[in-house]
Amino acid sequence: MTIGEIRENFALLDDWDDRYRYVIELGRTLDPMPEAEHSAANKVHGCASQVWLSRRVERSGSGEPVLLYRGDSDAHIVRGLIAILLTLYSGHTPQQILSTDAIAVFDEFGFREHLTPQRSNGLRAMVERIRTDARETLAAAS
Repeated sequence: MTIGEIRENFALLDDWDDRYRYVIELGRTLDPMPEAEHSAANKVHGCASQVWLSRRVERSGSGEPVLLYRGDSDAHIVRGLIAILLTLYSGHTPQQILSTDAIAVFDEFGFREHLTPQRSNGLRAMVERIRTDARETLAAAS
């Protein structure tokens, strides 16, 4: 699934109950995260629910680093938010990650008005974690 497809599907749903159900469905599409990756190192701090993001770095055909993510949460809606984030960021180069404003995408979908302050803080913490990973990967590559 692409962010464009998520955007189109979201636009078809007028009611926020339907949008929340769609976000929960997106969360169910996440690849399972192995129990070993539910570690303190992968835990995202600043989230009200339990959130884990694991990353691995591979090289593209041109030798650029590409960050690949898996994520999980104990909250259904948060798993859906992770699925959207991974659609935006996983499989991309650090430069692409740093040039993508995920918060703007979530605002475009209307989440600013429909997430609790705790969930909004958690979303920002997840985005910052991925952006920090991207900056660290860039620094290690130079």
